[in-house]
Amino acid sequence: MGRRPEIARGFTLLEVIVTLAVLALAAAVVTTAIGRSTEGLRARADVAGFAATLRHAREQAITSRRMFRVVVDADGHTISIAALPGQEPTPIAPPTSRSAPSGGRASSSRDPSRTSDPLAVERKPDAAETRAISPRLTIEALQGTEVLFDTRGSASGGDFKLTASGAVYRVTVDRLTGRVRSTRE
Repeated sequence: MGRRPEIARGFTLLEVIVTLAVLALAAAVVTTAIGRSTEGLRARADVAGFAATLRHAREQAITSRRMFRVVVDADGHTISIAALPGQEPTPIAPPTSRSAPSGGRASSSRDPSRTSDPLAVERKPDAAETRAISPRLTIEALQGTEVLFDTRGSASGGDFKLTASGAVYRVTVDRLTGRVRSTRE
C-alpha cells in the first residue's frame, strides 16, 4: 500500500495576515495611550511651573526682605515678578561696634561696598523678570491678575484656574500664609 508523501508544516498566508493585523491594531492602541499620557504629563508640568513661579516670588520676598509683585498676563502668556520700588532691605542684624583697624577709622556706614561686614545687606536694584507660560495653558484669574507677597511671606491672595489638555487645575495663594497650592479639579 502506498504512503502519502509528508506535507511540510508552516503558516498559511491567511494566518500571517491575521497575525500582522492584530499586531498593528495593538501597536496603534498602545501608541495612542502613550500619547495621551504624555500630554497629561506635559499639562501637569506646565501647572507645576506656574505654581513654582509664585513660590519663587514668595521666597524672594522673604529672603530679600522686600515686597514682590507677581502679575499674570493670560493673553500674553507671561508671568512677571518684580520687587516693589522704593523699599530698602532691612538689616539682618543690628549694627555692631567694631574696633578701628590700626591707623584708620571705623566705618559707620552699613554700605557693603565700604565694609567687609558679613551681616551687611547688599543693596540690589529692583529685581524684575518675566517668564513665558506655555501656550498649552489657558489661564483664568478668579481673584485678579496680581499677587503681592510681603516680607513675612503672607500675600494678597490669588486664585487661578488653569486648563490644559482637557484637565482643569486650580492654583491658589493663601492670603494669611502665602502658601501656593495646586490641585486638579
